[in-house]
Amino acid sequence: MSRIVVQAFITLDGVVQGPGGSDEDRDDDFDLGGWSMGYDEQNDSAGEGGALIADWESRTEGLLLGRKTYDIFSRSWGVWDENAEGLEGELTRRYNRIPKYVASRNVTELSWKNSHLLGPDVPAAVQRLREAPGGEIRVWGSSELIRTLAEHDLVDEYRLIVYPLILGKGKKLFPEGFALTTLTLVESRALESGVVVNTYRRSDGALTVNDRSFSDPVSPSEQ
Repeated sequence: MSRIVVQAFITLDGVVQGPGGSDEDRDDDFDLGGWSMGYDEQNDSAGEGGALIADWESRTEGLLLGRKTYDIFSRSWGVWDENAEGLEGELTRRYNRIPKYVASRNVTELSWKNSHLLGPDVPAAVQRLREAPGGEIRVWGSSELIRTLAEHDLVDEYRLIVYPLILGKGKKLFPEGFALTTLTLVESRALESGVVVNTYRRSDGALTVNDRSFSDPVSPSEQ
């Protein structure tokens, strides 16, 4: 089986919007884009963050993306020079080679090579991906897609790169109405920069609160 792994740069108040650049995601007039890159430039002199991402992405056998994140990736990794030095070239080569699975209601064609639309029934398509032989299928960004995956219990692991920042605004990874979920912390690592990396995996058991199991699916009326 394959595994769906969500990776995210996230602040202490749960914001995941626009970590990589000022114009990465301007939705709702978000003007704090690039917060993770700015923090790393000032505090990660040892390059621990880059080494961590290089290690994680060396295991990536596919990308699972929402349409907006796909557009961002295709305009960057999809066109950058594969012969560039360091992590940029390494990730560009890998992302071009592996399949990209895209959730979209409106797009009918994808220009980036090895890209595939999931079709109208995204949960069913993702379940088929999980059941097929393979390794880690990586989810970056794609907050709306992650919410859909969580509602159908399709996320196997969350890797959260937690920054000691509070932005006070922006899209959150786990917003109001997110599916009830219970996870197991399998690894926690503090970097010299002050960033903490936490890895959580789906739990076999269920936590019950007020006669409600955290493994029960959430109905639309409860969202």
